Amino acid sequence: MVTSRDVARLAGVSQPTVSRALTDHPRVSEATKKRVREAAQALGYSPDAIGRALSVGRSTRVGLVVTDLENQFYAHLVAPLHGELEALGYELVLITESAGGAPLPERVAAHGLCSVVLSTTTLDSIQPARLRDRGVPFVYLNRTAPSVAADSVTVDPEPGLRALLESAIELGHRRIGAVFGPRNTSTGEAREQVTRSILDEHGLQLAHRDVLHGPFDFATGHAGMTTLLDRGDPPTLVLFANDVVALGGLNAAVERGVSVPGEVSVAGFDDLPTSGWALVRLSTVAYDLDAVAREAARLVVARVQSPDEPLRQVVHPTRYVARATVGPPRV
Repeated sequence: MVTSRDVARLAGVSQPTVSRALTDHPRVSEATKKRVREAAQALGYSPDAIGRALSVGRSTRVGLVVTDLENQFYAHLVAPLHGELEALGYELVLITESAGGAPLPERVAAHGLCSVVLSTTTLDSIQPARLRDRGVPFVYLNRTAPSVAADSVTVDPEPGLRALLESAIELGHRRIGAVFGPRNTSTGEAREQVTRSILDEHGLQLAHRDVLHGPFDFATGHAGMTTLLDRGDPPTLVLFANDVVALGGLNAAVERGVSVPGEVSVAGFDDLPTSGWALVRLSTVAYDLDAVAREAARLVVARVQSPDEPLRQVVHPTRYVARATVGPPRV
């Protein structure tokens, strides 16, 4: 039976180095990792699923790349993605993308992945190009990047935002503010552009002082709402980049003793399960997150099995769910 000692002997490294190289440890040089992997493959070394993938040249492991494990948006992607992949005979591996970590293609190789689902891609990300250059199939989920064309599953923010904004305007809102997401994400850019376009149709604009940007997290919403409230004359309605950001805004309002929607209305985007809780009842732009995740699983498996098929871009619609956080503007 081939052991890690045999791999170490062939590669000319120590046994602990074999383990570190095959798990993509950042302190092991790329040259050493390559030498160890080649030795493992030559000997048919397969201690686990990673080794088996190396030895037989195929894998049914699909990686989901995320950056923020505490963000409940990504938590709600995992279950439907895992379920659909499992039904198709594949398994899900969670990969956290962090600064200072090993390059994504190296981690893909180390984990024996056959493909990747990118859910946190930025517009300027180099990861899609790196995956393409290594011949790793991947699918964009929720976000896209212009640098590399690939299969994608996204949502169209226009129908839901239009219904939200036109309902708010009908209620009497004229001064609307926003805490948008990062400018270097396709979702952040699209939601801001659509919002501005719809308001422009109604002769309204987002005042510069009423617009903030930040990561898609709770802290961004909390800081954004705090800033707007501290100015003493906040907008009557604040749109938030997504529900997680909106929850941060709601908490900031509660801490300041500001009533929602009596003194300021709040709206989110995504319609996460938390948003429908009786304690929250967040008005938000919704879409079928479960269907989006499952579609991504089907696309990534189809790309693995039929790599030469034309690319597919699937776009899901949005709708407005009116709950308790949007009401008539304060007098």
